[in-house]
Amino acid sequence: MTREELNKEIQNEINEKQNSDKKKHIIKFIIKTIVFAIIFFTLFFTYTTYVSTVRVGIREYRIKNKKIPKSLSGLKIIQLSDLHFGSTMFNSNVKEIQKMVNKRKPDIIVFTGDLINKKYKLNSKEQEKLINYLKNMDASLGKYAILGDEDNELVSTIFNQSDFTVLRNEYELIYKEDNNAILLIGISSKNKNIDKAYNYFKEENHNSNIYTIALTHMPDTADELISTYQTDLILAGHSHNGNIRIPFINYPLFKYDGAKKYNQDYYKINNSRLYISSGLGTPDGIRLFCRPSINFFRISVK
Repeated sequence: MTREELNKEIQNEINEKQNSDKKKHIIKFIIKTIVFAIIFFTLFFTYTTYVSTVRVGIREYRIKNKKIPKSLSGLKIIQLSDLHFGSTMFNSNVKEIQKMVNKRKPDIIVFTGDLINKKYKLNSKEQEKLINYLKNMDASLGKYAILGDEDNELVSTIFNQSDFTVLRNEYELIYKEDNNAILLIGISSKNKNIDKAYNYFKEENHNSNIYTIALTHMPDTADELISTYQTDLILAGHSHNGNIRIPFINYPLFKYDGAKKYNQDYYKINNSRLYISSGLGTPDGIRLFCRPSINFFRISVK
């Protein structure tokens, strides 16, 4: 073998070794990438499904309005919404929510729809415990609920047995120490009848300047309420504020029917304020950058 042939053979061996090393590096890179991806998506799934879905926070708002009677100034309202029991929320979570609610000593508790996840079959023991936790939520001036698009008569029964008044296109006058009141209106998701719900304003001796709070499950109903009747404060749910929000631009990834236009946490529409709960549970079983919450309002006279 000539020197030239020998050099060529050696060069081929070197090239083969280099190619082999490159293949090993590529294989190692692919394996590392796959392992990293598996770990990342496992952690992502675990966090978005089992951590961020149950870390309930408190959103506190202060509202001042000259129409609030002095006897009701300082009124504390807790809004709960969209528990979707059986999806990510169960009785252990409701127990903690009950503690969080009672710690704040609300005057009024309102629930704005979707108590039980529509795909979940509640058993008798779960129902008994759920009623117990809801019943032991304390509110000095009353507890009220409206039914969401997923709620049925079982939900209505649970609320009634938990000392919640279910408002089906109805209103309630809230008093404290004198005859001055605020008006609480509940709009049904099914068989919505706004004229019936606002029937107070058709009564002969109604107070045209009464402070009015409306409960509606679907926030896009707000325009219809405001354009038809005086409404100072609207509390809604349903949107979950998008479940997943894109950071920095705060954009909701999911927009549900009935919450296409209004899905952020707050809007000022003319002279009305609209607050939308991010909900407690989630029908999709996932949350990211959108913490489940309890809304806590302190309402006082200017």
